[in-house]
Amino acid sequence: MLRVGELVRHALAQLFALGEIEDDDLTGAVITVPEVRMSPDLRHASAYIMPLGGERAHEIVEALNRHQRFIRGRIAPELDLKFAPDVRFLVDETFAEFGKIDALLKSDRVQRDLQKDDDEEGDR
Repeated sequence: MLRVGELVRHALAQLFALGEIEDDDLTGAVITVPEVRMSPDLRHASAYIMPLGGERAHEIVEALNRHQRFIRGRIAPELDLKFAPDVRFLVDETFAEFGKIDALLKSDRVQRDLQKDDDEEGDR
């Protein structure tokens, strides 16, 4: 499943880089594909995408989901599988989670606790 997910991810990234999908919502969008998860039977793929800067992510996902059949037809020859998977596009929320964690780590409260730990180690 992981190997096929990576194959699908690379095929999607290449398709997006070529800009072959004609849709006004996708014009000028630079799309990254951080992860593709495959179902156990390899017939369904969940592709997590994030446009550069995270702007208009939901619009772009809707546009990609409108063009699922076209995308499936374009990536199928690249995959060399018995069946081309149905691809469903989702917004990758991990970038937002990383931002929240980073903000927490930089907060005054955490910095104060870290400073306190450094002071205690210096006393030993």
